[in-house]
Amino acid sequence: MVFEGLSSKLQDTFKKLKGKGKLTEKDIKEATREIKLALLEADVNFKVVKSFVKNINERALGADVLKSLTPGQQVIKIVNDELTSLMGGQPVKLTYSPKGMTVLMLVGLQGAGKTTTAGKLAAYIKKESKKVLLAACDVYRPAAIKQLQVIGKQVDAEVFADTEEKNPVVIAEKALKYAKEHFYDVVIFDTAGRLHIDEALMDELVQIKKSVTPDHIILNIDSMTGQEAVNVAETFNEKISLSGVILTKLDGDTRGGAALSVASVTGKPILFAGMGEKLTDLEIFYPDRMASRILGMGDVLTFIEKAQADFDEEKALELQEKIRKQTFTLEDFKQQLSQMKDMGSFKDILEMMPGAGKKALKGIDLDEKEFTRSEAIINSMTPEERNNPGIINANRRKRIAAGSGTRVQDVNKLLKGFEQSKKMMKQFSGLNNKKHGKFKFPFM
Repeated sequence: MVFEGLSSKLQDTFKKLKGKGKLTEKDIKEATREIKLALLEADVNFKVVKSFVKNINERALGADVLKSLTPGQQVIKIVNDELTSLMGGQPVKLTYSPKGMTVLMLVGLQGAGKTTTAGKLAAYIKKESKKVLLAACDVYRPAAIKQLQVIGKQVDAEVFADTEEKNPVVIAEKALKYAKEHFYDVVIFDTAGRLHIDEALMDELVQIKKSVTPDHIILNIDSMTGQEAVNVAETFNEKISLSGVILTKLDGDTRGGAALSVASVTGKPILFAGMGEKLTDLEIFYPDRMASRILGMGDVLTFIEKAQADFDEEKALELQEKIRKQTFTLEDFKQQLSQMKDMGSFKDILEMMPGAGKKALKGIDLDEKEFTRSEAIINSMTPEERNNPGIINANRRKRIAAGSGTRVQDVNKLLKGFEQSKKMMKQFSGLNNKKHGKFKFPFM
């Protein structure tokens, strides 16, 4: 879970404040001390923590408590505001050159997932109806060019590669010329990285920058590197002047120090966050939404956006009609499971819900294999069984279990879940039809 440790500690601190009718200076100082320790444990830069806690103290001790809020809620609001500000305040979206082709230069250390991010970035830009070229400028890492070509094919973006040329600067110049000749809207240069920052790496990047004059130089950082991420960002920004940052592996970082430090230390915005292994798992970084998730308030807006992106409107309306007419089948059920799976892991979805901290999720079955198992069971049924589950007797259940490599208990569980879903959908449909005349499911 993103920021798991920090989120848990901050929420515990706020619980102590919520029960008090009035906060004393001692209460606030104790709370800010706990916040300070939580941030340091989350690997947030010490200077950032010092400034952050100072701001909270000043605002909390001098704040006029809003009439609609308790003192404890006021402190939470102050922390939420400061966290949002710390991560950049307003989201900064990628801009494109109004004069023609946009040139992006992706930089970073080796092992941070830069090549994969180049593919994710290409996939994101292609959604905006732009023609994208990926340029392979890493001639040092074995199979780097091949990796980019494989990723390019997966996202349907052409890759410019010159396996005969060993000079990255020359390759960059050739790629830029090719992109202009073939009328590309965007070219992304996947540059070489090192295991650590050195003069050779920086000199090479400076030369590429001079030769292609990029509109944006974006630093790719592995968020799990913690404090080192800040040092890396500072050095790259000093040498080649960054436009922004992409944080990768944020879904696997339970501390979150990099996300809370980089923007503040460098003054450069976090543009995107890598939230998974799929090439579609690149999200615009919203500081306010991330602050909300850290404080256990959820991230409903991102959840809605993911649902809208992954669910087909036409199919949703068709399914709605089936539910209304009570013709919802196991085939339809399988389709819904598949679409839910496309939205990401069930755990990630639940974490976007308000109050879904580590403690709230404890005990909930988050077995990702459940989706796959359910699909296998439905696939083992005949078309007649899918359309009319009532005919599935004991013998049929044994056959379906054997065909799907599961147990009869699993088949029973699925059928029971299907019937419960039908009843629940019917109830929601009835209630909403009475109130609004038309019903639309939140997942569709």
